[in-house]
Amino acid sequence: MPLPRTLAYFNRQVTNRVFSPLAGRVPPFAIVEHVGRRSGRRYRTVLWAFPRHRDMVVILTYGPSADWVRNVVAAGSCRVKWIGRWRRLTAPEVLEGPAATRLMPRVLRVPLRLAGVQSVLHLRQAD
Repeated sequence: MPLPRTLAYFNRQVTNRVFSPLAGRVPPFAIVEHVGRRSGRRYRTVLWAFPRHRDMVVILTYGPSADWVRNVVAAGSCRVKWIGRWRRLTAPEVLEGPAATRLMPRVLRVPLRLAGVQSVLHLRQAD
């Protein structure tokens, strides 16, 4: 079960504004740049991302139905700013349950499970 949408609103209004100066510079804060499915408009979303080999894993705290996730999946790619560098990532795949848990950082697995978060977005490094 993803976190409540009221928490998403609070994060957008308060938390993201506080931490956005760190986004894309200080791990695990990252910026995902994606294109709207209908509008074609370019968006930037602040979130937590974790490297996994050459790929990136984003924990979907609000579930796979979040607009930015749907935009990335529909486009088949996005850009992620991580530690000051933009990366092009492709082949987005939403994973849930044990497959998703295995991709999460070990230190976050128990707290996320207790919070009901059980899905990730796996993004592959573009060649």
